[in-house]
Amino acid sequence: MPREERQTLEEMHHPEEIRRRLREPARSSSLPDAILGGIDGCVTTFAVVSGAFGAGFSATVALVLGLANLLADGFSMAISNYEAIQAQREHVDGVRDDEYRHIEVVPEGEREEIRQIFQRKGFQGEILERVVETICSDREVWVETMLREEHGLQTEGLSPLRSALVTFAAFLVVGAVPLLPYALPRLEITQQFLASLGLAGLMFFLIGMGKSLVYHQPVLKSGLRTLLMGGAAAGLAFLTGHLAQALFGVSV
Repeated sequence: MPREERQTLEEMHHPEEIRRRLREPARSSSLPDAILGGIDGCVTTFAVVSGAFGAGFSATVALVLGLANLLADGFSMAISNYEAIQAQREHVDGVRDDEYRHIEVVPEGEREEIRQIFQRKGFQGEILERVVETICSDREVWVETMLREEHGLQTEGLSPLRSALVTFAAFLVVGAVPLLPYALPRLEITQQFLASLGLAGLMFFLIGMGKSLVYHQPVLKSGLRTLLMGGAAAGLAFLTGHLAQALFGVSV
């Protein structure tokens, strides 16, 4: 390990720094929402562009369809993400209420659950009993421990509004990129599509690379994987548009 990295880790694990970090309220990362919104925005918008090009639509039609789809799908996705996080919060609250009621009705049974949970972690004998006694002496700690250890629920940092806004913003920003060439009327329709294709591919690759840097995955592999997934979606849209034009005579 490089000396600078080791020094940084030692500073992060100084007792005062640990104490300061633990005092801060826990927050869930917004990165998954941004990645989800960005990828879906780019895939969805470029899929519309590909379908329009495959069907032989004009650049104006492709731009109008792309913008309408960008706003409508982005808003729909943000609302869906909001509802999903809100439902998760309500589920956590419901399970929390159940655990408080269980402690009231069958406290010894709940203590035994704590005992067996930490016994599976390797605690035994007097140390195990001290752990159980310490946790069960505070009902809030007791319940929060049950939520995490028994039910596997995340109890902190869930923000439906933040998740929805991050998703919507990423969807709009990244999803608008494939439409940029269609705002340049001097380009021919084929040039606009190829430029849009290149920009969309670049966005897919950059999103994959950014994800890999945060989650410490191979950069090239992650970028190419995201690029291939986006390209497959766009290819299906192009094929659908082309078949629709051939079978039903859809054209402008």
